[in-house]
Amino acid sequence: MLLVGDRLLRTLLLSSGVVDRELARRLTSEALGTAFLVTTVIGSGIMAQRLSPDDVGLQLLENSIATGAALVALILALGPVSGAHFNPVVTLADRLLGRIRSTHAALYVVAQVIGACIGAVVANLMFSLPAVNVSTQVRTGGGIWLGEVVATLGLLLVIFGLVRSGGARHVAFAVGAYIAAAYWFTSSTSFANPAVTIARTLSDTFAGISPSSVPAFVIAQLIGALLAVGLVVVLYPDDESARVDPILDPPPMEAST
Repeated sequence: MLLVGDRLLRTLLLSSGVVDRELARRLTSEALGTAFLVTTVIGSGIMAQRLSPDDVGLQLLENSIATGAALVALILALGPVSGAHFNPVVTLADRLLGRIRSTHAALYVVAQVIGACIGAVVANLMFSLPAVNVSTQVRTGGGIWLGEVVATLGLLLVIFGLVRSGGARHVAFAVGAYIAAAYWFTSSTSFANPAVTIARTLSDTFAGISPSSVPAFVIAQLIGALLAVGLVVVLYPDDESARVDPILDPPPMEAST
């Protein structure tokens, strides 16, 4: 999977004629940030299982606190480099809102998926587990899929609502808080990220998800993203992001096809 992703990334780079060091820097940031995010999600889940083996609620609390805190740190550190998307649906929304080129958006997504899978492998190895251990944890059902729609919709509203209203400097804290909360108020425990969803199939641990459950999760996430973009345009028709120094909006890569 990693080799295929790497080859796809190279093909896209060559086909688009990309030799831009700035873009390469941003892609590295996206891969690195998504890797650390997945390492946090899976690693904290494994640690929670080992520290609190008989209390699933406490495991979820430990997992959610670690993930929310890591998101704040990663967005603050890498946001000025790439915009700290770390999530294909954030990149998709950015493209639909005309803030990034289609080619660059595709490269972002490839970098995110590769980084996410590397992060899963690293998490497994840190805890002396097989590098790749395909999850058997089935997550399915209408309520869980609805939870993913809600989780993704809310996440994008938080991000782009702040960015478009001039409050982008608060995004890191808002996203961390939202995800930590969404672990608890959504039936799916808020994956809200296709790259992270794919990567979590590689670890048969607390945070894992069976490959058979992934397609429905990703579809639900895409539905949530599309709904969010529509609401963002309605609720925030005037984009104020150009008037501030935003965390999630580095100097824009001009939008074009």
